[in-house]
Amino acid sequence: MKKVILLLTMGIFLTSMYGCIALLAGGAAGAGTAVWLSEKLTQEFNAPYNRTVKAAKDALTSLKLEIIKETKEEDITQLRSKYSDGKEIWIDIRKISDNSTKVEVRVGVVSPDKIASEKILKAIKRHL
Repeated sequence: MKKVILLLTMGIFLTSMYGCIALLAGGAAGAGTAVWLSEKLTQEFNAPYNRTVKAAKDALTSLKLEIIKETKEEDITQLRSKYSDGKEIWIDIRKISDNSTKVEVRVGVVSPDKIASEKILKAIKRHL
């Protein structure tokens, strides 16, 4: 039993040490937890696609952020905005199923801002 615990602990340590959280991200995202991956904050929601798009727009409005560009395809919508300091905002909304969507938020180009991304994602949750 001690060997199993030691192996699991070492596996988790090595995984986090090398930044390979892809294995853990799938489980965390499905459980309703936001995951910081590839410099984007990602979360799945149990909400229809159109409702999630509306919630994202309402979130930006509530944060006094203007939508400067909206690109919509069949099952993907991208909203672009900007903070007053010039940091760019990208929100990608993907339809997974009729009642499930995936939202990715990225703030900043050169050095992505996780805290600002979390603030926007929390606002989207409030509007769902």
